[in-house]
Amino acid sequence: MTASITSLPLTPPKTWQWRGFRICYQQQGETGVPVVLIHGFGASWGHWRKNIPALGEKTRCYALDLIGFGASEKPQPREKIDYTFETWAQLVADFCREVVGGQAILVGNSIGCIVAMQTAVSHSDWVLGVVTLNFSLRLLHNRKRKSLPWHQQVGTPILQKLLKQPWFGRSFFKMMARPPMVRNALKQAYTRSEAVTNELVDMLMKPASDVGAADVFVAFTTYSDGPLPEDLIPLLPCRLLILWGADDPWEPLELAQQFAHSPTVDRFIPLEGLGHCPQDEAPEVVNPILLEWIEQFQLHR
Repeated sequence: MTASITSLPLTPPKTWQWRGFRICYQQQGETGVPVVLIHGFGASWGHWRKNIPALGEKTRCYALDLIGFGASEKPQPREKIDYTFETWAQLVADFCREVVGGQAILVGNSIGCIVAMQTAVSHSDWVLGVVTLNFSLRLLHNRKRKSLPWHQQVGTPILQKLLKQPWFGRSFFKMMARPPMVRNALKQAYTRSEAVTNELVDMLMKPASDVGAADVFVAFTTYSDGPLPEDLIPLLPCRLLILWGADDPWEPLELAQQFAHSPTVDRFIPLEGLGHCPQDEAPEVVNPILLEWIEQFQLHR
């Protein structure tokens, strides 16, 4: 199966109310298996802008902004909502029920992969299959801290404690949420420098000015509990396709390969020369793989 990189232009995003909060999402395609795209930390549905048109030609493709990110609302952490994988999994399951209207294939990048897998484990009735692109290994998790270099073992808890102080957390966020800092981080994560465009930087910067954005940033960067991929993968009730940008500097391929032969993993495909966000960096590589795998579900409907 071949897949074009561009197709019909994207339509204006839509809004869905979840527990009284505004959730932003994009949708394209009217027929075929439903697919829900889930972004990573600090991103939004726009990180899939190069994939939605191609997927929308063969599927009912949705991409949503998780609560706390993108154009979705950013309620106060702990007072109004807990920013955990269980919370986001409930949101995705409810999205499948209320917006999609049935089961969907979940496709995630980075922490969006953990959300997708948690949804499949906790709400299996709404998930047909899962695709992950460079899932977060959660190397700063409390259960993994002893394996870190000594300076990270000591420094990470200190920084997290400081971030919980409102004056420090908001100042730190303000320092990090600047175009040069965002661009530098992207250039670390992407191997193809030409993919780090002004459009991409602007897209990631825009939500940073929203009320509550700094508090959401702090809530997640100080969250070192919850599920690990090694907890979720053995429990998956559906098939899992793992794609991995082989040159990811944040989530090393050599650590990810331990999951390649897990019983629930359908295939593990290294993507040579790509980094942490291969769907954005090389859609011409990722889109055909996604569509070929999704086609198997089309044939069995």
